Formats: sequence, structure tokens, C-alpha cells
Amino acid sequence: MSISIQIKLNEKLYLRDPQDTKLGRKIIQHGILLIDKIGFESFTFKKLADEIGSTEASIYRYFENKHLLLLYLLCWYWEWMRFRIDYNTMNISDPKRKLKIAISAIVDTSRRNTSIEFVDEDVLHRIVMAEASKAYHTKQVDQENEYGFFLTYKALNKKIADIITELNPTYAYPRALASTILEMANNHIYFALHLPSLTDVSLNGPDYDLTPVEKLLEDFAFGLLCKDHPVATKDS
Repeated sequence: MSISIQIKLNEKLYLRDPQDTKLGRKIIQHGILLIDKIGFESFTFKKLADEIGSTEASIYRYFENKHLLLLYLLCWYWEWMRFRIDYNTMNISDPKRKLKIAISAIVDTSRRNTSIEFVDEDVLHRIVMAEASKAYHTKQVDQENEYGFFLTYKALNKKIADIITELNPTYAYPRALASTILEMANNHIYFALHLPSLTDVSLNGPDYDLTPVEKLLEDFAFGLLCKDHPVATKDS
């Protein structure tokens, strides 16, 4: 079942918001699938145009270049994750429970629990894992930061950092811990699937259970924030 939702993103990311038109949504939908299939380096607007039966010029009416399309997709994903954390913690007062819910959302956003018609979150998450660093590990990062391109990621990080501070007001590094949790979620899923010797998490089968990643993040976060949190052992 699909839901109707439009996530507002920085207008400088696009020339025309693709969420507003059928062609724009098609560009997003098939752009995600094609980047996942061939990788961002091999991806071009010409290949995307062939995929959707349109022209390069029509895609350029929405995005100036493929880098901005990638940024748009990443910002969409980060904002969708923040929306899910907000929604699921709305009536929760216990900060420990809120952080558990936030960690679950960080991991679970990669699975398509709620379907949005033109976005496959499973596939988009694979792009986030493989390509996200290319969005901000660039020579233009400072200028793009001035344009506000990373406000969605910063807002997501602040949301998690605020929960961390609520749980432990004396903890000195809430923003660093929040960004580490976000990066760990992606990295350890990626490592488990492709570079298993770099993690202790195991994910088996095409419909793998992400509970081990969630447990890793909880143990890491609560081990730092809560003195009474039991330290994980091989037998636990």
C-alpha cells in the first residue's frame, strides 16, 4: 500500500521539484534503480533518459547535473528518516526508550515498511551505503554547505543528539555520537554484506534480519551513555 507524502527539500538542489510531476517522479524512481544497478560513476542522464523513454533535455529541466540528483536522493532519505523518528517518538517521554526507537528507525528505514509509490527505500538505502560519502567528500563541500545542501543531514543528526543529551545531559559529545551512530548503521550493514571481516555482524539471506545491527548500535550508544548498561560478550 502506498502513501501520499511530499518531503520538502532545499530548492537549490533542483530546477523543478520532481515530486510535483509524473515525469519528475519517474526520474526519481528510475534514477534510484539505475544508480543501484550500474553505480554512480557509470550513471548518466542519457542512460536514465533511455531507461524512462524520455530525453536528456527533459531530465536537465529538473537537475543541473547528476551530483545534484544524488544529493537530492540522499537528502530525501535523511529527511524521511527524521520524519520517521519524529513520528515514532511523538508521545514518548522516556529518553532511553526514545533513543531505542530512534536507533530502530535508523536501521529500519532501510527496509520498506511503508511504501511510497515512487521511492523504493530498500534500493535507496543501498545507494546511501555505497554512495553517500561522495555527496560531501568533494572539493565543493564548503560551498555546498553554504547553500544549505546538508541541512537535512544536520537536522537528523541534531534530532538524535538532542535525545542523547536528554538521556545523559553530562555526556560531552552528543553530536559526535549521533553522527557515529548514523555512519555505523550504514557501514556495518555494508561490511556484513560485502566485507564481513570488518564487522562482527552477520546478515544472512536476501531478506536478512537487521536486528544484529540494531543490537550493535544499542550496545555502543548505551554503553557510553548508561553506566548500568551490560557490556556485550560473545556469550550474550
